[in-house]
Amino acid sequence: MAKASAKKCVVLLSGGLDSTTVLAIAKQQGYELYAISFRYGQRHSFELERASRTAAKVGVAAHVIVDINLGQFGGSALTGAMPVPKHDSAEQIGEGIPVTYVPARNTVFLSLALAWAETLDARDIFLGVNALDYSGYPDCRPEFIEAYERMANLATKAGVDGSGAIRIHAPLIRWTKAEIIQEGLKLGVDYSDTISCYDPDEHGKACGHCDACLLRQRGFAQLGLKDPA
Repeated sequence: MAKASAKKCVVLLSGGLDSTTVLAIAKQQGYELYAISFRYGQRHSFELERASRTAAKVGVAAHVIVDINLGQFGGSALTGAMPVPKHDSAEQIGEGIPVTYVPARNTVFLSLALAWAETLDARDIFLGVNALDYSGYPDCRPEFIEAYERMANLATKAGVDGSGAIRIHAPLIRWTKAEIIQEGLKLGVDYSDTISCYDPDEHGKACGHCDACLLRQRGFAQLGLKDPA
């Protein structure tokens, strides 16, 4: 008797801590993995090297890097010339939507992942958004994920013809950074192969003082660990 094939899923893989953990979670759940990354004009493009390395190590069925220049619109410190905010500790991170927010980024990324999922006949999309240890991004909230899933089922052939509902999985959305790291370590994630920094140097070394670095460091510290990156 032929062995049943695994369900396919598309995973948004940035090369950072969260998305790498989500890739491991999707693998543990038995999905056939298709990873998608984006070269969108970000200053921290070193993450794409880590994404490619991780995809190869995990053994995804395919990994694509999509080129889309969100930097041509401006509006973010991650894609433009404005400086990335730096602090001495995570407690100094301000409230509100920071200048590192890239307008509509997750909406754009999910839409491209959805397009690929349709061609693959996949019904599941995973991403690593987080609403607890995050920096105020509106497209990392549960409300956004729920609304996008509803839209996806209105806008796709699969959603309309009844052949299967599209599901957007955000397993980390209510976890602290420490909980994310703890789960990843259980699943064998090598966090030395990830980079989360918004403003790495020309060699890809993390700055240690941007919001992403500080939240990551605090997560490891809460577990009594040192960030291997």
